[in-house]
Amino acid sequence: MKLGLMWGYWGQLPPPGVIEITKEAERLGFDSVWTAESWGSDAFTPLGWIAGHTSTIKLGTSVAQIAARTPTATAMAAITLDHISNGRFILGLGVSGPQVVEGWYGRPSDKPLARTREYVEIIRRVLRREEPLDFQGEFYQHPYRGPGSVGLGKPLKSITHPLRRNLPIYLGAEGPKNVAQTVEIADGWLPLYYSPHHQHVYADSLAGARPEFDIVAGVQINVTDSVEEGLAPVKMMLGFYIGGMGAKGQNYHTKLMERFGYEAEARAIQEAFFEGRRDEAIALVPDEFADAISLVGPPERIRDRLQAWEESPVSTLLVYSPGNVEKLREIAELVLG
Repeated sequence: MKLGLMWGYWGQLPPPGVIEITKEAERLGFDSVWTAESWGSDAFTPLGWIAGHTSTIKLGTSVAQIAARTPTATAMAAITLDHISNGRFILGLGVSGPQVVEGWYGRPSDKPLARTREYVEIIRRVLRREEPLDFQGEFYQHPYRGPGSVGLGKPLKSITHPLRRNLPIYLGAEGPKNVAQTVEIADGWLPLYYSPHHQHVYADSLAGARPEFDIVAGVQINVTDSVEEGLAPVKMMLGFYIGGMGAKGQNYHTKLMERFGYEAEARAIQEAFFEGRRDEAIALVPDEFADAISLVGPPERIRDRLQAWEESPVSTLLVYSPGNVEKLREIAELVLG
């Protein structure tokens, strides 16, 4: 089981200790480090910073939002980071929800699967650099020939030659059809919630996965004598995402919790969150659900529960930054031995 370090996206300010903790993660044998974006910090810039202070650890976006950039702009960022890092970059993409896509980026959010398919195909063509880019899809057109065009666009090839024409592309996906498409068109999958104790939730979607298909699953690891205390931050995260990261009837996280078998609880969490009862929403997250997607408790309990992860299709545990090097070392000792 490989380990990845998740920095995620920034809050009000950049997180402290990014370089110190990441360098220690590299020394300890962590395979990868990942950033994210929502509607604040971007996913690419911090990886350039980290790349300059590391030499072996892989660098991934989990995830860069496709509404934020044209596919060619994303391909440019990927090519640049791959050169800067000497071939360590992994491009992780995701669609985000309608509130972010339309509210923050000012882009339409319909047909996310079809948009993702076109987006990935364009990036693949840019990276292969076999011919000038000429793509006329439903959502993306290169060259653009629609309303407002002056008719002077022409197919172009990237001036910069990619370091790797097969640069890996992973997708963040939650819905069954989205995960199935990820297996078809991507090199890896970035599930937000995965439980080795509920593998049936994704079994059909993953049925056609190739042996080399990579699954990098986010998991909170909290080493503590009190399981209840260790689950508190997990429940806080779940309450926020299930309750507030989306609209009623259109929240991927709420729907996923329902597929885990917690339909009534998911709806109650969302209702409480939208009514401003956020503490209640967090308290409504079942301990069993939070426990199923995390590794919490004394070291012996975590080691015991690790077996289920090792027997699952997951290849990398993506651990949220513990905040200091001492806790990072404790996690590495538990998982890597």
